[in-house]
Amino acid sequence: MLKFLIPDQYLDSIFEIDTGYLKSLGIKGIITDMDNTLVSWSDRNVYPRLSEWFAGLKKEGFKLFIVSNNSRDRGGKLAHDLDIPAIWYAIKPRRGAFRKAITTMDLAPHEVAVVGDQVFTDVLGGNRLGLHTILVTPISEKEFFWTKLTRMFERVVISRLQKNNR
Repeated sequence: MLKFLIPDQYLDSIFEIDTGYLKSLGIKGIITDMDNTLVSWSDRNVYPRLSEWFAGLKKEGFKLFIVSNNSRDRGGKLAHDLDIPAIWYAIKPRRGAFRKAITTMDLAPHEVAVVGDQVFTDVLGGNRLGLHTILVTPISEKEFFWTKLTRMFERVVISRLQKNNR
């Protein structure tokens, strides 16, 4: 079970993702979480750096998708402004939303990376489908109540991950 909680990569932010490395793995699509991965939990503004990052991914030929447990009301404008399709109320780590995104991008699971800030939603959900998983440090400490509780357990997993990487 622990293997499903360990990401393939652990980075400080989305901006550290090495697209050349992803391409060398055959990755052609990226599914990303929204809250505390792209923007802080209470923010829905598309800042220039984020917009440029997505524009760069598109220019490199990556297919993109947002998969979020949040609502369209909270994230729809962000997805629209970035011109990226999205699935809301995803119920991650369940696989349905990930499968739908993969199918919509017309890719195979081994051609897709999932990027997110939570072990028990993004990493677990992606690993269960054989996606390349990238865990990033949350942008902000402000989060939904339930997420704060799961962070305690995530710290244990991340601590083990860091010990194994030494």
